[in-house]
Amino acid sequence: MESNILRFENPQYLYWLLIIPVLVAIYVLIRLWNKRQFGRFANVKLRGYLVPMFSSARANTKFIIFNLIIALLIIGAANLQSGSKMEKVKREGIDLFLCVDISNSMHAEDIAPNRLERSKQAISKLISKLGGDRIGIIVFAGNAYVQLPITTDYSAAKMFLSTVDTDLIPTQGTEIGRAIELAIKSFGENEHNKAIVIISDGEDHENGDAVKAAQEAAKHGIKIYTIGMGLDEGAPIPLYNKYGKKTGYKKDKDGNIIITKLDDNILRQIAEIGDGLYVRASNSNVGLDKIYEDINKTEKSEIESNVFTDYEDQFQWFVGAAILLLIIEILLSSGKKEWESKFNLFEPQKEN
Repeated sequence: MESNILRFENPQYLYWLLIIPVLVAIYVLIRLWNKRQFGRFANVKLRGYLVPMFSSARANTKFIIFNLIIALLIIGAANLQSGSKMEKVKREGIDLFLCVDISNSMHAEDIAPNRLERSKQAISKLISKLGGDRIGIIVFAGNAYVQLPITTDYSAAKMFLSTVDTDLIPTQGTEIGRAIELAIKSFGENEHNKAIVIISDGEDHENGDAVKAAQEAAKHGIKIYTIGMGLDEGAPIPLYNKYGKKTGYKKDKDGNIIITKLDDNILRQIAEIGDGLYVRASNSNVGLDKIYEDINKTEKSEIESNVFTDYEDQFQWFVGAAILLLIIEILLSSGKKEWESKFNLFEPQKEN
């Protein structure tokens, strides 16, 4: 079966593209500062007489080229690949949905660096161990959404996992029941063995809904495992501004700092209903490895999936374009050459 698909081998490098708007802001501020400083010395209209070889348009052009070079090198490092050969691959495994609690209490830092980040680290480590299993990610708080449909594309799984944060769902709560119901629906109609792993601190849940959903999963032969994130002493819930800087801690109506603690009663209950395991996380071990060991004891199903088996690197095109632009940038000096002033290459033409 022939087709085409594009992917980045190292998508995490693309985050470096965020440096470009920062450079633009710095450049604009420097230009404004220089203009203001020059204005103190002489009228801006006299610039052409005082520094005849200076060209604002040329400087801007060089800066644009410089940013394009950075962007091309970053994309080159991420290594865009094109897949041209797709084959049906048969493998043995199970279908696994990881349901991650992203309520604000998961930012508590009793489990370092915080409950959510530690969960993501453990999931990423698990994904690296997967072979024939299919994996999906569901995030939940006051509602539940599929962050990643069930797939064998582990690179995509890690990429989607990196975007998981508490701001994905504005409605607060811990609707474990909705997460289980969504997982049951999202598995689809197939005969594969299935399992659900709930990672949560267990707070603010509707126990009845979670129990009913777990019972429904058990009817479908779906095992449920749970991980309790949090320590006995608990921790306050950090608050952050839009720049990601900690500004304080969440308080109740009386102004007292709220301490969030693990409530694992419902987590234990649904794991028992789902014929799975409950594991309590600690700073030394989240417990996902122990759960996966138990899941691996389950009889594997034969899973057939379409997989691209041949990818071609395309990074050389971006690196080549960057080198070409670098040569052009070097040839363009910041000031005008005397002979270029005759052609006004970077200045608007004067009207007669």
